[in-house]
Amino acid sequence: MAQRVTDENVDREGGFLYYLGRDGFVWRTPMKSNTRGRKEKVGSERVHRDEGYLYFVDRNGYVARTTMNRGGRKRSSSVKSKRSAAKRPSARKSAKKSSKKSSAKRPSARKSAKSSRKRR
Repeated sequence: MAQRVTDENVDREGGFLYYLGRDGFVWRTPMKSNTRGRKEKVGSERVHRDEGYLYFVDRNGYVARTTMNRGGRKRSSSVKSKRSAAKRPSARKSAKKSSKKSSAKRPSARKSAKSSRKRR
């Protein structure tokens, strides 16, 4: 569950992405679909970041934080054995190359150029 970090509420508008910048303030940037607008600082309250937390602007416009999940979940031994069995090298089949050429011949560019010269 997320914890609120600030008391400041940011009014959100459609077509903008709201995020917490490196400086600790809330910023908004226009999305690709939004042709108008520029990047600008929206919040006036600075947030000090602690290590191990993910900071974001929640639905209500407050800055919130939640713990970061690192490393994923632990795998059981049966999953590891299935994975190693799947990685075994397979026997390669030798591919036969066909040396047949197509019987349909295309007219060369020289012949068509010569025939156009004669017609002039």
